[in-house]
Amino acid sequence: MWAAPYGTFALLAVLVADAPKWDLFIALGQYGISVIIGLLTLMGFYVLLVFFFARVSPTTFLKGISPAQLLAFSTSSSVATLPVTMERVEDHLGVEEEVSSFVLPIGATINMDGTTLYQAVAAVFIAQAFGIELDIQTQLGIIATATLASIGSAGVPGAGMVMLVIVLAQAGIPEAGLSFIFAIDRPLDMCRTTVNITGDATVSMLIAKSDNKLHLE
Repeated sequence: MWAAPYGTFALLAVLVADAPKWDLFIALGQYGISVIIGLLTLMGFYVLLVFFFARVSPTTFLKGISPAQLLAFSTSSSVATLPVTMERVEDHLGVEEEVSSFVLPIGATINMDGTTLYQAVAAVFIAQAFGIELDIQTQLGIIATATLASIGSAGVPGAGMVMLVIVLAQAGIPEAGLSFIFAIDRPLDMCRTTVNITGDATVSMLIAKSDNKLHLE
């Protein structure tokens, strides 16, 4: 564990030294932007779901869940954020404890939409870095495997990177490509965890609304 940062630095040093000019940095920047755009799209989708089906305004929803989002962003852990998520959903978004205590712990374990998106984009990026062309069947396989892998992913920092190995193996993409994205994985992990817990809150509100257990003043 103590040697891991030095090993990562050595891997990245070789890549940077071999990269022509700024191509590697430009590619990583495009990859990071692609992931963030996808995560923002998911976030917007959650807000629309809450607005149209739970009848809660985007401002109220985001204001209510923002402390949990900030904690998720800083810890990169859905599990560590769970108590705060439950408190915000119950006390500030009007979800009854009966619903939140059932939905949110399950969501923190299996509802990893942000992680699924990240794994799919990362797999495509690594394949392109190796010059591997992905047909439609392989791309669909990546989506399916990323979804299943995210369900089994632990809600702790860096878990998505570990499960990405499964996605790459299924698609026939060299696992060595993980070294390409180590350098910027941490900030992306923070962003996708924020999306994950927002998705959990969204589901709890929709279920509470359908069961008449949403009481937002």
